Amino acid sequence: MFVDSHCHLDFPELAQDLPNILKSMAENRVSHALVVAVSKPEWARIRELVAPHDALYASVGVHPDYQDTEETTVDDLVLAAGEPKIVAIGETGLDYYRGSEPFDWQRERFRVHIRASRQCGLPLIIHTRSAAQDTLRIMAEEGASEPGGVMHCFTESWEVAKAAMDLNFHISFSGIVTFRNATELQDVARRVPLERMLIETDAPYLAPVPYRGKRNDPSKVRHVAEKIADLRGISVAEVEERTTANFFNLFSKAAVARHV
Repeated sequence: MFVDSHCHLDFPELAQDLPNILKSMAENRVSHALVVAVSKPEWARIRELVAPHDALYASVGVHPDYQDTEETTVDDLVLAAGEPKIVAIGETGLDYYRGSEPFDWQRERFRVHIRASRQCGLPLIIHTRSAAQDTLRIMAEEGASEPGGVMHCFTESWEVAKAAMDLNFHISFSGIVTFRNATELQDVARRVPLERMLIETDAPYLAPVPYRGKRNDPSKVRHVAEKIADLRGISVAEVEERTTANFFNLFSKAAVARHV
């Protein structure tokens, strides 16, 4: 079975179609999906969404691209992380793609998330865009290697991937790896050790080929696995088995809930 390590099923275009999405996941052998928070006001809604479904887990965090939103604290995150189906902190990180300095508010928010992750022992889900060096620097300064985590929707170079793995992080590939022009990323997908790899959709965004440009959902994560298998010259079953095991090893709280 496949696992989608990062999606946004709470977004309206997916939440209103959740029964069909869950059915499609089962039909495509996608056993579980992690619903990732992007702002504090949504935490309660995400908890309610995942609670009735054995196939779904959730995180708590505030996305770096949301400036005009309610800030969180270490205590807020640690308290929310105590909920049974909350298995990660994030998504967090740095995004310098839009706007300009000063980004001090982003960097401080990122540090808060890392400190909460270390305190509660849950792994981090990190987003980085046009900010790789600052992201890695803050990860090192704040001890992010202690809880570890995942660099989600990875689009950086092999050098950045290697530095992140040296900090105890996994590398997660989205539908972008299936795009024809993503040659550098495809090279990274060939080189990342299977034991450090996850797959995701980032749904409703970034639908993989052959669905590019359409609404994405967790059932389509198998196409990411198929592309990686093709790039590496291995079976899809090997990618499936390894990335699913990696997910439950990293998000160990999900593994516990899975067997309750």
